[in-house]
Amino acid sequence: MFSPRSRSASVTAPVPFYEKVKQAISQKISAGEWRPHDRIPSEAELVAQFGFSRMTINRALRELTDEGWLVRLQGVGTFVAEPKGQSALFEIRSIADEITARHHQHRCQVLKLEQTDASFNLAASLNVAEGTPIFHSLIIHFENDIPVQIEDRCVNAAAAPEYLQQDFTHTTPHAYLSLVAPLTEGEHIVEAVRARPEECALLQIEESEPCLLIHRRTWSTQHIVSHARLLFPGSRYRLQGHFMS
Repeated sequence: MFSPRSRSASVTAPVPFYEKVKQAISQKISAGEWRPHDRIPSEAELVAQFGFSRMTINRALRELTDEGWLVRLQGVGTFVAEPKGQSALFEIRSIADEITARHHQHRCQVLKLEQTDASFNLAASLNVAEGTPIFHSLIIHFENDIPVQIEDRCVNAAAAPEYLQQDFTHTTPHAYLSLVAPLTEGEHIVEAVRARPEECALLQIEESEPCLLIHRRTWSTQHIVSHARLLFPGSRYRLQGHFMS
């Protein structure tokens, strides 16, 4: 005979009703039965389908929304969320390559491509003298025509003298710089920030939306090649790192 202790340990706790609803909905999304932007059944329809209370259904939908499976629009309905893109945290990769790897379409819009003089802060970032001529580019990257990154980059002109002659609608600054000044070292500083009003307009987001900001510096041998300020809408992107001990 089992002792009371062993018998109680063998009993599996029942799955809460709201978890059953979550599992059923997430399985439909994972299987592709419900695709991004599809509208899912209303709370009333799910109550009828599962036979659970409205409170149970509401909790399941709220938790799935918090976990990134769903998007709920007041007065409109509940929709399958677009999966967030991933940006490499420890790797230095081109955003175009990241987007293509997801089988999505990348395009960009070049807003500025110019020569300027290094301010005190930029001179320190690039390890050049203040007032040194440097190159500056401002580019918006789109994934399936949705803006996902503002790339504000300053480049050491001595490391890439033909930077201003490049067509960055056909290649990326990262790809070009990797050819002319092969990467040997990189630095990332990550912050959670609120974008400036003009940046919100470029990213087509509300001013209240949090964003992810990466300050990225890259080296080739002993020289700093560029300093980039990469701004992502928090609702559309996440950062992922992988490392080994």
